[in-house]
Order: sequence, then structure tokens, then C-alpha cells
Amino acid sequence: MSSSQIALLGAIAGFTIYLGLPLGRLRRPAPHLQAVLNAVAVGILVFLLWDVLSQAWEPVDGALGAHHWGTAAANGVVLVAGLTAGLVGLVYYDKWAARRRATADAGERPAAPGAAIAELAPKSRSQAAELALMIATGIGLHNFAEGLAIGNSAARGEISLAVLLILGFGLHNATEGFGIVAPLAAEGERPSWTALLLLGLIGGGPTFVGTLIGRHLVNDVLSIAFLGLAAGSILYVVIELLAVARRAALKDLTTWGILGGLLLGFATDAVVTAAGV
Repeated sequence: MSSSQIALLGAIAGFTIYLGLPLGRLRRPAPHLQAVLNAVAVGILVFLLWDVLSQAWEPVDGALGAHHWGTAAANGVVLVAGLTAGLVGLVYYDKWAARRRATADAGERPAAPGAAIAELAPKSRSQAAELALMIATGIGLHNFAEGLAIGNSAARGEISLAVLLILGFGLHNATEGFGIVAPLAAEGERPSWTALLLLGLIGGGPTFVGTLIGRHLVNDVLSIAFLGLAAGSILYVVIELLAVARRAALKDLTTWGILGGLLLGFATDAVVTAAGV
């Protein structure tokens, strides 16, 4: 299989994320549906958090098992640094966004460059758009690491494994699209098609980019760094979505929704597991 064919399949694996994004166009969903959408997104993201941390920890665990203490320590430091940057970095971003909202309330908010970006920029009337953007960014970092895995497999001549990874990641990314727009649907906000296009590029595009880079670069440290960043950002978003769920005060629906999202994550990961990854 040629490099161009692998790159094309990597793009397809990433952009299946668009299959779930149109759910963000739902018109004024009922409160119970809003709670379920939010909870299913939490379940999907909890699965992603487990999946990302498992992949990031594997090189550390392997080095420890082989008594390669220096490698284990270096990989562990990279993981901790990425996790901290992803989680704490978003805390400070949220503070910055809060200051921008205060400025907007005072009528001093500077104009945003472009309608699509403006729609996703921090606003005093919408935190859901910020949360959707955070989710897309976290998933994009995760998908970049997935793209690296696809490209690395192809570079080592393991074409059948690369194809199975593409199929598995493509199936899984379709559920991630829903996770991105869930905060918007839960608040009854309808993003434009242009905004959905941008969110899809942020969340799915890195799979394609990672595939291209992975064909020429096999580097565990780079992969661990991006997985750590992804885990930190996903954890932050889970915390935020759980706060939304608590405000809904629908504990039974929330519990079933989280369980459903978690099981959906495991189900869509079955193809990757079958590949022996």
C-alpha cells in the first residue's frame, strides 16, 4: 500500500468525526434529552480518558518491567508534564475566558477575526461553545497520537495492522463527534455548519496529520507527550460536564447516560482490540 493510500485512509479515519457532529443542530431538545446527551458525552470521554492514559502508560510500564530505569523515568516525566499542561492549562484558559466575558459584559470585547471563529470564541452568553472547543482540542490531541500509531505501523511494514487501526479509529471517532457537540445540544444552542466544520477539523484533522508524521517519525516520547496533553484536557472537560449534569438534577438519567456512553466507547474500540494493540 502506497504512502498516499495510507494518508488517505488516515484522513478518512479522522474525519468520520463528522458523522456525530450534526447532532449539535438539534432544535431546543427537551430537558431530559439534554441531560442524556450530556451524560452520554461524559461516558464517552471517561472511556477516552482511560484509553489515552493506558496508551501513555504502556511505554513507562514496559521500561519498568525491563528494568530500564532511566527510560522509565524520562517517559514518566514526559507523561506527568503533558497531563499537567493539559489539565492545569485549561484551568488558566478558563480564567482568561472569564475575564474576556467580563470585558464583553462591559462592552469592551474586541471583534473576533471571522464569523466561525467568533461563534466559537468566549462569549458572555455562551459557555457551551467554549466547552465544545475544549473537547475538540482534547480529542484532536488524542487523535494526533492515534495518527502516529497508524503511520508508525505503516512505516514498519505492518500494513494489515495499520488498516485495522484505521478501521477501529474511524469507527471510534464517529462517537467522538457526538461528544464534541453534546454541550451545545444540551444547552439548546445550534452552531452553524461552518462552526461544525471547524470543530471537525480541530478534532479529526490531527489524525491525518499524525499519520503523515508517523510514516517518517517513530518516537515514543512524542506520542506520550501528546497523549498526556489529551488526557489532561479530557479530564478537565469531564469535570465541567459533571458540573452541568449536577445542575440538571436528573441523577437516574445521568447515571444511565454515562453508562451508555462508556459502553459505547468500549464497543467501538473492539476493532482496535481485535488488532492486538
